[in-house]
Amino acid sequence: MANEEDDPIIQEIDVFLARSLLEKLYLFQYPIRPASMTYDDVTHLSAKIKPKQQKVELEMAIDTLNPNYCRSKGEQIALNVDGTCTDETSTYSSKLMDKQTFCSSQAASNVSRYAAAVYKKGELHLTPLHGILQLRPSFTYLDKADAKHREREAANEGGDSSQDEAEDDVKQITVRFSRPETEQARQRRVQSYEFLQKRQAEEHWVHLHYYGLKDSRSEHERQYLFSQGHGLAENTELIKSPSEYLMMLMPPSVEEENDKPVAPSNVLSMAQLRTLPLADQIKILMKNVKVMPFANLMSLLGSGTDSTAVLRCIQQVAMLVQGNWVVKSDVLYPKDTSSPHSGVPAEVLCRGRDFVMWKFTQDRWVVRKEVAAVTKLCPEDVKDFLEHMSVARINKGWEFMLPYDEDFVKKHPDIVQRQHMLWMGIQAKLEKVYNLLKEHLTPKKQEAQSAHPLLVSGEQRVNMAKAKVKQNYGQLEKEFQKQKAEIKSNDTSAKMDVSNIRIKEEPVSDEEPMDTSAYEGMNNGVVNGLHAEEDSTDSLNGHLPGGCIDRVAQELKAFVSSTFKKQFVLTLSELKRLFNLHLASLPPGHTLFSGISDKMLQDIVLDTGCKQILVPFPPQTAASPDELKVYALWEAGDTYDQHRQVLLDIFSKNYRVRRNVIQNQLSQECGEDLNKQEVDRVLKDCCVSYGGMWYLKGTVQS
Repeated sequence: MANEEDDPIIQEIDVFLARSLLEKLYLFQYPIRPASMTYDDVTHLSAKIKPKQQKVELEMAIDTLNPNYCRSKGEQIALNVDGTCTDETSTYSSKLMDKQTFCSSQAASNVSRYAAAVYKKGELHLTPLHGILQLRPSFTYLDKADAKHREREAANEGGDSSQDEAEDDVKQITVRFSRPETEQARQRRVQSYEFLQKRQAEEHWVHLHYYGLKDSRSEHERQYLFSQGHGLAENTELIKSPSEYLMMLMPPSVEEENDKPVAPSNVLSMAQLRTLPLADQIKILMKNVKVMPFANLMSLLGSGTDSTAVLRCIQQVAMLVQGNWVVKSDVLYPKDTSSPHSGVPAEVLCRGRDFVMWKFTQDRWVVRKEVAAVTKLCPEDVKDFLEHMSVARINKGWEFMLPYDEDFVKKHPDIVQRQHMLWMGIQAKLEKVYNLLKEHLTPKKQEAQSAHPLLVSGEQRVNMAKAKVKQNYGQLEKEFQKQKAEIKSNDTSAKMDVSNIRIKEEPVSDEEPMDTSAYEGMNNGVVNGLHAEEDSTDSLNGHLPGGCIDRVAQELKAFVSSTFKKQFVLTLSELKRLFNLHLASLPPGHTLFSGISDKMLQDIVLDTGCKQILVPFPPQTAASPDELKVYALWEAGDTYDQHRQVLLDIFSKNYRVRRNVIQNQLSQECGEDLNKQEVDRVLKDCCVSYGGMWYLKGTVQS
């Protein structure tokens, strides 16, 4: 007791377990760097990884202008490695050893005891490490120098041989046939060092993009080091009742466990289920049921369960489709599994099932042939996807099995908005993977869903839409003629301005869809804060007042200006992504939620002093139209404006450029006294390095 009084508790810190980067977080241990090398953003020239072996190679620049750098030694090493001629295959294009390669090795086989910790506002957030890699210098360039030396010696020996030398004598050759390999011999060969080395060498390198410490992507990923659930959803392992904690300290004996009746491995009683943590309960329920309304899930979890904690947990294992929760594909198809029908790996199955789920977010009906044509999966796999969440209707297709849960959508608009943004991200990935056509991406208009949806045939929908258009057109025409007559009959000097009278002329055609204003009003017609129609500058809920437009323009201009002062170069796709993140941080009811069109966003970008850079992308590029639009801040008001403008002019004529070409052009335009640090600063602002070449930010096509 005396010792405890002498050592009082000063502060208690809450500990949270973050799972967002689980099995993705690695710790790199760099060696003690020489004085001529600094580990900052511009020194990482390229990076690549072999995922199965957890092997990484980093290529980092050496500061050749540092007084501690021996220039003569660097030139000698470059000469030994590349020889006198320089081409694209040369290791050191500058005829100087200006970079160093680091290769990784696993520092520990078991890293389950290690975690990365972040302390913020009195909270300690822990993320388990997936691997610890030690980076050590690689000297493969010396092997290359030795190989060239041997080639030169062989060439010299061949040149000294006499031209009059007689032909070689005919030699007898013995041909041997190998015996069939036994099982024991095969096992010894598979376990041999040469075979393992060959297997490791056969794995292809995967090139990586390196993002600096201050890059927006790095800042975004860094947020995943913090627990998203604040101790309720993701941190159930750290919250234990006294009885659970005592059970962990003193687990039951083996005899007691054996006395329990043995049940099938896939059967779990509700009593056993409720002894598990909340996150595990929800995962097991969703994995078995697959589709469930939120109200049913709460009834299964029992009375007294916190709905807020359930909402945080359900988002980890399920996605929202038509107001109901559908289990995520990676929960049903874990990593390293395959299809029982076709043997297709789990990654391909997850993409195909995500496509089916996404189609049900657009419409209540899905056609099986369309899914099979897009995903290229076997009919059995496609049928499994559809049976998870829909019911087959004769001559109609597959209908989502549950009615639209309007109550949940009204009670939890923040969850609906967050899930909508997640679906937009999934849609972008599906567009790239499956090369989706416009008819796949355009959502079919439909009536607002209710507990008992009304089934209307296609012919009835067309007739209703025609009648609605004719009715609206006739009413507007009558109103216009009436006001026109009043103007003519008025003898006073007062004049009525009829310029603001607008007649909405809607085409009457066989393809006119039915009116779905109720359903569109629910979604507010906004996709991540941006209207899908590029030419539309009006809110879908009505025209914005002039003062509101001015406030929206000012807010949008402030966001664009601050963003480009940090990034300098952005594609339209990346700018929209940053804008969506900005919207997510704003309070409800903010002026920017009134709806921003793509055209308005691009006009504001050009109005803030930015210019569009017409980058000559390769003809076979798979980039989306938004990724092909590149904007750059032309004048930032600092001393590097001229350098950046020269650099942007280079990339308006070239898709990718080598560093020496950039440096030569900058020296010609800006003077011969341009040093390496200035070039690095300009490249860091506008470009990224990939595979030894430099690209404008956001234009790299892997």
